[in-house]
Amino acid sequence: MNPADEILDIVDDNDRVLAQVPRGEAYARGLRHRCVFIQARDAAGRLFVHRRTPTKLVFPSLYDMFVGGVVGAGESYDEAALREAEEELGVSGLPRPEFLFKFLYDDGAGKSWWSAVYEVCCDLPVDPQAEEVQWHDFLTPDEVERRLGEWEWVPDGVAAYERLRAFRAAR
Repeated sequence: MNPADEILDIVDDNDRVLAQVPRGEAYARGLRHRCVFIQARDAAGRLFVHRRTPTKLVFPSLYDMFVGGVVGAGESYDEAALREAEEELGVSGLPRPEFLFKFLYDDGAGKSWWSAVYEVCCDLPVDPQAEEVQWHDFLTPDEVERRLGEWEWVPDGVAAYERLRAFRAAR
């Protein structure tokens, strides 16, 4: 299926479902929907970082420190988190990602989605989808911090990363 044809739940400011439309229409009209962000770490605590392919509908060719994506119509955040993590990492049998928090991402220019943030340990050999991931590696948290000022990152991922940093600091 073409990603633009995937049906999404359109939600309001309180994350209540209002309608269902194809993903391409949701993006074109700036309709609020749902996404999941999963921070994947290996057994050594390094973060999975990747560069998106140039064919992605949103934020092509940018770097991301999360795997994830849209939540399909009728799908729960938890279901989407496991599905997206396994798809993007190219693994099966991943432990269920742990839900951490949810926030509303809104760039003020038509990109707005409820964002559920998760974490998961992946000690399986990864084989990311070639149509989704152009480059990948596991980087130490310090290396990710250094790269924040050097690489061009997806803005919603940076927003989730900053919130995750604050979330962990408050624990």
